[in-house]
Amino acid sequence: MSIRHTTMDSPLGQLTLTARGEFLTGIFYEGHWHMPPPDYFGVPVELEDPVFARTRQELDEYLGGHRTAFDIPHEARGNPFQEKVWTRLQDIPFGETVSYGELAAELGDPHLAQAVGSAVGRNPISIIIPCHRVVGRKGQLTGYAGGLPNKRFLLELEEPVVVKEGKLF
Repeated sequence: MSIRHTTMDSPLGQLTLTARGEFLTGIFYEGHWHMPPPDYFGVPVELEDPVFARTRQELDEYLGGHRTAFDIPHEARGNPFQEKVWTRLQDIPFGETVSYGELAAELGDPHLAQAVGSAVGRNPISIIIPCHRVVGRKGQLTGYAGGLPNKRFLLELEEPVVVKEGKLF
């Protein structure tokens, strides 16, 4: 399988995309907290690669406010607990949030909030596996591998219209 990467510009800064075969395997921000080892990235290719072209199109539509779900085939590999958390993240609806503690309780142990946070922070496919939808227990913004300004941007992008209309500024 061909392991490869490319970059794309976005309102969130430059993103590095990775793929293995026909699957997207990563979206990483500049300064991403938990970067995988260099061999994860494979060889550099052009953005016209079919997997990357489709990812770019879907990300552009999402960031432009014209998409609420992603169809690009993707694959996130981690330990069994991480994969369980990442699968659950994909069930958080567009425009909604859940806390680390709520996720831990759903996964069977409310004391696992810190472990859930660690798994969320190591999500290799930011945005598409929506780790930005996980917040602190009282809704506060907490750590994000792509930086809190990007997390805020994504959450505001997904805000329901009634919330946006209720804001004065």
